[in-house]
Amino acid sequence: MPLRLDPTFADALANRERPLIGLWVVSGSPLVAEIFAGSGVDWLLIDMEHSSNSLESVLHQLQVAAAYPISPVVRVPYGDDVSLKQVLDIGAQNVLVPMVNNAEQARAVVSAVRYAPRGVRGVGSALSRSARWNRVDGYLQNADDHVSLFVQIESAEAVENAAEIAAVDGVDGVFVGPSDLAASMGLLGQQSHPDVVAAVTRTFQAVKAAGKPVGVNAFDPQQAEQYMNDGAAFVAVAADVSVLARGSEALAARFIPATDAEQRTSY
Repeated sequence: MPLRLDPTFADALANRERPLIGLWVVSGSPLVAEIFAGSGVDWLLIDMEHSSNSLESVLHQLQVAAAYPISPVVRVPYGDDVSLKQVLDIGAQNVLVPMVNNAEQARAVVSAVRYAPRGVRGVGSALSRSARWNRVDGYLQNADDHVSLFVQIESAEAVENAAEIAAVDGVDGVFVGPSDLAASMGLLGQQSHPDVVAAVTRTFQAVKAAGKPVGVNAFDPQQAEQYMNDGAAFVAVAADVSVLARGSEALAARFIPATDAEQRTSY
């Protein structure tokens, strides 16, 4: 019997009744990915840009996440044809490309996730999990329906080009990264600076005007709520390593005298 693939993250966003809440998985652990997948959030961001995640570890995380009603999104380290082809072939249906600064770059990554004649994605469906080894009926003909592409705006240049980036056919949504955006504005480490927040909300307006959903990374709960009020359709609110770091620190602070804790962390 032919197999059917899950709806994409773009489908989930189109049918949403509220902002979709997500968590990052950067540890490379399939076990942690499964714990997060069953937590009740709407989507996971499996990151290959700022982590030790490999194709094999991403594959394992996609496999465990498949058992849960959640949308896994894979962020590639760079928007090149090879990285995107490999991630798609291991079964990622939703991909996020970092550091897209203009419409030309956006069109290039759209081409990378589409088969010819609409793009340059290499054909390997019989060999790959993407088409479940050709068990998905009509996968090649309907591949565009099985893939959603999101691009990341995270520079001052990209903010200025947000409307043109969002308008590119084949871009399903835009994700704003305040950390790198702040750095590009000369405000390194100041994601909540009023000028950075203003640039984020200006990007929201441009993307929404183009008819595309816009999301944002916001690990501060108050900031996340504000961005949702400002129109964010999807928000990443924490990462596995940050949850572990802050949670373990809170436990240590509760049970260990401050002087002992300082000595333990001073080296």
